[in-house]
Amino acid sequence: MAQETEKETLDLKEVTIRFAGDSGDGMQLTGSQFSDTTALMGNDLGTLPDYPAEIRAPAGTLYGVSGFQVHFSSSDIHTPGDTPDVLVAMNPAALKKNLVDLKHDGIIIVNTDSFDAKNLKLANYSVNPLEDDSLAGYKVYPVPITTLTSTALKDSGLSIKDINRCKNFFALGLMYWLYNRPLEPTLKWLTSKFKNKPEILNANETALKTGYFFGDTTEIFENRYTVEPAKLKKGTYRNISGNEATALGLVTASIKSGLPLFLGSYPITPATDILQFLAGYKNFGVKTFQAEDEIAGITSAIGAAFSGSLAVTTTSGPGVALKTEAIGLGVMTELPLVIVNVQRGGPSTGLPTKTEQADLLQAIYGRNGEAPIPVLAAATPSDCFYMAIEAARIAVKYMTPVMLLTDGYIGNGTEPWRIPHVNEIPEIPVKFATKAEGFAPYSRDENLARPWAIPGTPGLEHRIGGLEKANITGNVNYDPSNHDAMVKLREQKIQNVKNDIPDLTVQGDVEGELLVLGWGGTYGAIKEAVDKATSRGLKVSQAHLKYVHPMPKNTKDVLSKFKKVLIPEINLGQLAKIVRSEFLIDVLQYNLVRGLPFRSSDIENQIVEILGGKNGK
Repeated sequence: MAQETEKETLDLKEVTIRFAGDSGDGMQLTGSQFSDTTALMGNDLGTLPDYPAEIRAPAGTLYGVSGFQVHFSSSDIHTPGDTPDVLVAMNPAALKKNLVDLKHDGIIIVNTDSFDAKNLKLANYSVNPLEDDSLAGYKVYPVPITTLTSTALKDSGLSIKDINRCKNFFALGLMYWLYNRPLEPTLKWLTSKFKNKPEILNANETALKTGYFFGDTTEIFENRYTVEPAKLKKGTYRNISGNEATALGLVTASIKSGLPLFLGSYPITPATDILQFLAGYKNFGVKTFQAEDEIAGITSAIGAAFSGSLAVTTTSGPGVALKTEAIGLGVMTELPLVIVNVQRGGPSTGLPTKTEQADLLQAIYGRNGEAPIPVLAAATPSDCFYMAIEAARIAVKYMTPVMLLTDGYIGNGTEPWRIPHVNEIPEIPVKFATKAEGFAPYSRDENLARPWAIPGTPGLEHRIGGLEKANITGNVNYDPSNHDAMVKLREQKIQNVKNDIPDLTVQGDVEGELLVLGWGGTYGAIKEAVDKATSRGLKVSQAHLKYVHPMPKNTKDVLSKFKKVLIPEINLGQLAKIVRSEFLIDVLQYNLVRGLPFRSSDIENQIVEILGGKNGK
């Protein structure tokens, strides 16, 4: 599809692009298509979708700006980029909100048609920034995107409103030309998406090609750019989001355990995609139930666990609050259940479309009574796949609810994922009780897990429920000494998980001046920060917790070998509190709760400051 051009092509190692516009401008679609095409070209990449909380914020306002950032490279990367090199701004509000993040001398491609008096006023501009000197430090490329799209589609038969909806594909085509991306993957996607709407299909194809060839024929661009494929581990790759990886991990766990998968959930941002993805796997025996509320979602899953299914419920922090009593029921009945919490900004409704990792204390302690459960945390979008499998494995082996923490950033963000061979994923052994002789519903195996007896199995009738159970027999029991014994048994069972998880590993020197300890979605920013600090000659190492309760057996030993431990968290210091109380080790905190992932440069500056170096370069 690409044609010859006489414009000089420059090789770049990495680029960060942010697409931004009104929430109705299709920026999420534009960004995801650019990302998918870039992944097909073999680049490593990371993405950050960022959209407003309002379903339909007032058009043209700062509140209604939707953005999608993609960082792609010819080498290994771990974040969606600290600051964009390129900003595609579809209206004044998008320019104003995102300009503060753009690199000095960065590129701005702006839709000049939207810079009229009305939109300038909505964006709180007193003068047109394209006509004063406020953008003097940037390379500004004015493009009348709306006009060019309308002209190309004047004979399409579409309404003006529908024609305007195609302008994001003009912008996408232009960016494909500028960064040497092929059109074919998006053309194929359009054909699949709109095969039953030929007029919409033709219009979007025309807009995409018009944007591409505008870049080739216009005189405003001196250069175009290319980013060579990254040298990734050999294998078959696809671009995947954390939520889709979680869904695929759960389906894989179902296959590897031989258990039918049941998901009982209530839609909630940013976890809803998992429900939607799993609904598409009915051919694998997956059953999805969209409940009327959070409580019905989790209790239906508990019922499915009782009947012998791999039971899952998905939610975010507010939903966990509503599910709390039922999680305690799962603890008391000792049934396997996977609870996925895609964390978002809080408290209450908070920042529903933004990321946060402030549910750690809620996950570990947020239930009435002594109700311990294992808590795991995925580190990257693709890691969600493996940690979902691990959550299922622990749940069925130890007969307990398990909470898997992801967050809005890694749940919605994407990266290339090497698809594992089926033989690379171990089986998940499941053993149901089948013999009536010697059966007791609350007897224990070597892990302190009770037997899993399917209802209807002759001779294995037993009682479950929220009231305290007698040890071994499972009868309702109010005896103080029995309650004390059962509380301690349930706690010890969870502590036994320590014997079944890998040790905490250190990247870099295993002892020294400074260790940066993280958990969850901060992994990428911490890794890039530590790598950059190390390249500057600083002595700093990294460790990352995927098992946050209980922690690996060697955690205290690892932390004790460093003079200082820094814990960056997108909360006010929840892991720091736990480390202090568990190990009596003081730690340094770095906390930003902005609804955004960390910038690696922010963490790097903290490292430099602690080790007595100089910030910046």
